[in-house]
Amino acid sequence: MTRLKDYIRDIPNFPKEGIIFHDITPLLQNAKAFEKAIDEMAELLDGQKIDSLVGIEARGFIFASALAIKLGTGLVIIRKPGKLPYVTINATYNLEYGSDSLEVHRDAVHEGSKVVLVDDLLATGGTGFAAAELIEKLGGEVLGHCFLVELLALNGKEKLSPHQVWSVLKYSA
Repeated sequence: MTRLKDYIRDIPNFPKEGIIFHDITPLLQNAKAFEKAIDEMAELLDGQKIDSLVGIEARGFIFASALAIKLGTGLVIIRKPGKLPYVTINATYNLEYGSDSLEVHRDAVHEGSKVVLVDDLLATGGTGFAAAELIEKLGGEVLGHCFLVELLALNGKEKLSPHQVWSVLKYSA
């Protein structure tokens, strides 16, 4: 039996002192662990009527694309500014030090489309919040957010409320 946490490497003091970085690359390097992660994410979404999954740059692309194939849904990508070739809309969000922005093609989601946003990790929720804002500006209905990892101590789930949050692995610190 594959225990997914066995494939997540903790790196202390990265990217700065006092942070424990949960590195998912060992999980991605192991086909069985990666497949199990996608299966567990799919199980969390069982019963949802989803038109598209939305992958958030960059690691969210990995999980959303594999999950979209598994669930038979469309795939939308949300990227950093200047990376998408067609006409986009933009959302800016605050970071611990400064701000950042995300963009999506203006025709990526249609009015009433039911979507789930997908990313590798939920920390403070700022990125997921901005991504949901973009989808809602386009008229899409955000059913919720699906993550491989959730860092409970940072309360990102609260920032994403009232949307549902599904996560496979939860870390308290």
